[in-house]
Amino acid sequence: MKGNVPVLFLLFAASLGAQTPRPRAREIGIVVGSIPTGPLNAITDVAGVRVGHTTIARGDSINTGITAILPHGGNPFREKVPAAIVVGNGFGKLAGSTQVNELGELESPIVLTCTLCVPRAADAVLTWLLGLPGNEDVRSANPVVGETNDGFLNNIRARPITEADVLSAIRAAAAGPVAEPDKWGGWTVGVLVQTNFGGDLRIQGVPIEIKVGAQHAAPLPQNGDGSIIMVVATDAPLDHLRLTRLANRALTGLARTGSSMSNGSGDYVIAFSTARPRPPSPALDRLVDTMALVRNDVMSGLFQATIDATEEAIYNSLLRAETVRGYRGTVQALPVDSTITILKRHGAIPR
Repeated sequence: MKGNVPVLFLLFAASLGAQTPRPRAREIGIVVGSIPTGPLNAITDVAGVRVGHTTIARGDSINTGITAILPHGGNPFREKVPAAIVVGNGFGKLAGSTQVNELGELESPIVLTCTLCVPRAADAVLTWLLGLPGNEDVRSANPVVGETNDGFLNNIRARPITEADVLSAIRAAAAGPVAEPDKWGGWTVGVLVQTNFGGDLRIQGVPIEIKVGAQHAAPLPQNGDGSIIMVVATDAPLDHLRLTRLANRALTGLARTGSSMSNGSGDYVIAFSTARPRPPSPALDRLVDTMALVRNDVMSGLFQATIDATEEAIYNSLLRAETVRGYRGTVQALPVDSTITILKRHGAIPR
């Protein structure tokens, strides 16, 4: 019912030579919650959802990229899906958020990239949207583009992404199988995170007291600032109000990992449902949207799945991330062996 896709290592992909493949959380015994996962344990377990990446790594100065999340394989402008955006801490640049919350709809891919690349990415999304068959008369479209600041590993001022890079990520987006555990209502929740935040790391409630992080070529403040974008997808029939409630729970999953949502951290949740409104009759096709919705008093299972999936997605982003040498220094990956030792000592995973 829940899923996660780590993207930190995809965005910061210039590694120090060949490294041993790193595990996901469940491969070392970290099991979050009791709700069953889908076959991929990924956001693409939600039927129709597609994810694509473009990694841009050139020498030691350029380490960035694009992640594109599509709610379905059709024309998102013509086949809008219910959506909501929640702001935990607004120190960030999330293009398109006001229209999503005003209309309660998503009409574009969700694209994640670096802070200073947002305008270029948004323009590329417009190129893609305007070029889709059926959109020849479109005069206004709302690209949704989020960011985290990769300026330590990446020469962010160069704004190295191009329209071709963004289009490559969107066009490469692929779907996966879906799980429907009937015990929980037959709905699926998936979470993808772009992580770049600080705090006191906890895994399964255990403080992970390991000194890791940036080795600076020049001194920089160690204030935990950064950002995280959490994308929550579900096939449960939810409207904007219910998706807002769902998105708020992702912040609880974030808090479990030790984040304090510090001053300089932009913490955002983008939630959407792949269940689309349908008119009650052909005669009302252009006038009315209607959809049977999950009742508020049975939302708790979806809340729990969102919290658990967000927490596990963040763990995966840390465990799968590799050591990277970049523009202003080196960021060391979380030491897996030391982490396992600490978790075993506290009984958080089997010995």
